[in-house]
Amino acid sequence: MSVYKDQEFGTWRVVFRYTDWQGHSRQTQKRGFATRREAVAWEAEQKAIKRVNLHMKFSSYVELYYEDIKSRVRLTTFKNKEYIIETKILPYFKDRKVDSITPRDIICWQNEMKSAKTDDGSPYAETYLRTIHNQMSALFNHAVLFYGLPENPCRKAGSMGKKEAPEMLFWTLDEYEKFAEVMMDNPRLYYAFEILYWCGLREGELLALTKKDIDFKRGTITVVKSYQRIEGDDIFTDPKTPKGFRVIDMPDFLVSELKDYVNMQYKLEPDERLFKTTKYGLNKAIERGAKKAGVKKIRVHDLRHSHVSLLINQGFSAVDIGKRVGHKAIDITLRYAHMFPSTQQRMVEELNNQRKVEKDEAGQQQKSEE
Repeated sequence: MSVYKDQEFGTWRVVFRYTDWQGHSRQTQKRGFATRREAVAWEAEQKAIKRVNLHMKFSSYVELYYEDIKSRVRLTTFKNKEYIIETKILPYFKDRKVDSITPRDIICWQNEMKSAKTDDGSPYAETYLRTIHNQMSALFNHAVLFYGLPENPCRKAGSMGKKEAPEMLFWTLDEYEKFAEVMMDNPRLYYAFEILYWCGLREGELLALTKKDIDFKRGTITVVKSYQRIEGDDIFTDPKTPKGFRVIDMPDFLVSELKDYVNMQYKLEPDERLFKTTKYGLNKAIERGAKKAGVKKIRVHDLRHSHVSLLINQGFSAVDIGKRVGHKAIDITLRYAHMFPSTQQRMVEELNNQRKVEKDEAGQQQKSEE
């Protein structure tokens, strides 16, 4: 028998024995159950977990999921997943058995998410709803692939939200210059935003920059890492994508500005971060600055869109832009297609000209035959 009464404390104890994935016999125990029924229920749940029987609580399966993926994804990715699961999924499904969740249950949960509000009382953005749903579907896909769940109920329920925002916000050069002017009284933030707008870096890439990443002779910035502040710790990771590793040429005026900024720093070490702030700090600053400058409110990440828009308007190709900002050319084409000048009319003109040439050639051929 593995469930015992602790006479000294008047509570129940479970001694649980199992075989681990290497075939070794293991033992664990838990004390303090008020009733035998609670102790037996806990033991049954542990057996389901060790046998990977999906007739276990959803919360128990989530712990398995965490164990499986934590070492396989970036820390920032894992933290984002964990936040969504803990706040948007577990409150609704934690006590349900995994194999009992139906497409109808998913639809009911989706409706809850669609009616939920942010702290300021506005509904979740369509893109955020899509992100939440994708994480829920990822949980069930994992169960299908590795734990024998017959099917993913999210597939039958259908998705929610939208993959892309209905409108991509960005600043024109005139809008950015108005914003930059009001930021000049804070050199650290001013120069940070200058890099974001004129080089198209991601926020994490900017915040990871050190003195040794700047080559003033060549006028370049080398991007080899990204920065996040997670649970009070400074975390450095690789750039978001393999193409994120890149060397970016700066315009001459930005090289000069960064020289001034670096010279302003007292005893700046080569490995010391140039901009000692956080993503939150940047977002609060852009919010205040936009309001003061009288320009529309955008996110810090939208400065990256602004840089791409600027390059498109200057006539650069998706391939060239992709290399500069660390994206595949196809991603640039698909995401910013609406910004590229339309070539439809020119295509029609060329087709008309081709048809005209063919008719002229046919006419000349007929005359020669006569």
